[in-house]
Amino acid sequence: MKKILLIAVGTMLLFGCQETKKNTNESDIVSEENTSSDQETFAQNELFTVTPISHATMVLKWDGQVLFVDPVGGPAAFQNFDEPDLILITDIHGDHLNIETLEGIVTENTTILAPKAVSDKLPESLQAKTTILNNGDDHAVLGFTVTAIPMYNLREEALKFHEKGRGNGYVLEKDGKRIYISGDTEDIPEMRNLENIDIAFVCMNLPYTMPVASAADAVLEFKPNIVYPYHYRGTDGLSDVDEFAEIIAKANADIKVTQLDWYPERE
Repeated sequence: MKKILLIAVGTMLLFGCQETKKNTNESDIVSEENTSSDQETFAQNELFTVTPISHATMVLKWDGQVLFVDPVGGPAAFQNFDEPDLILITDIHGDHLNIETLEGIVTENTTILAPKAVSDKLPESLQAKTTILNNGDDHAVLGFTVTAIPMYNLREEALKFHEKGRGNGYVLEKDGKRIYISGDTEDIPEMRNLENIDIAFVCMNLPYTMPVASAADAVLEFKPNIVYPYHYRGTDGLSDVDEFAEIIAKANADIKVTQLDWYPERE
């Protein structure tokens, strides 16, 4: 595949607060004074980048390793990226799992991490590439420690969407940096109890996951350094991520909210 393109919609992700390429909707909540020197060094060396593809799908590049998260949309959506070293799949729904896409992007060197419910839906050729992680499991791969975090619904009317134990959120850790990917979840205790998260990707879409206020309240409890709202398209359109950013900014200005364009098809 071609080299990764860091496009102007804000594909650069930082652990510090140096100036980065952002789209016009991005909110910059943290001042430069709040950034530690090791975070600045990490960003300046460009060791970590994120490119949103759509909704729940993203490409991460971390210390030279390429990670695809919930790759869907067909192989063509990833033709401008390096081949994936690691693929993380959170759930069985079509906005997270697409076998045609996987078959077009997985190489002999690709490892897939997924819950059992996902693995059960894969053909044997992809199952052979997959390591199953249950909620709470840790797995070491490519220099990362990946922990499977529960993801599930709490509201009575939403329990049918994501039952506890079926899907995974993930915490990825390397060299003391920790990244959280929520998957489809509400503001569950397992999210609220997270510690030392540098970057969090947090969902917020109704009726499937949680409202903006609940997402903000959970973020204010586990206090990541940087939070990216993602997976925010519901049945009534896009959630108000500006409101999310405002809630965080008023309650804790040390948490930086960064908005990227997760829905480029609207343009």
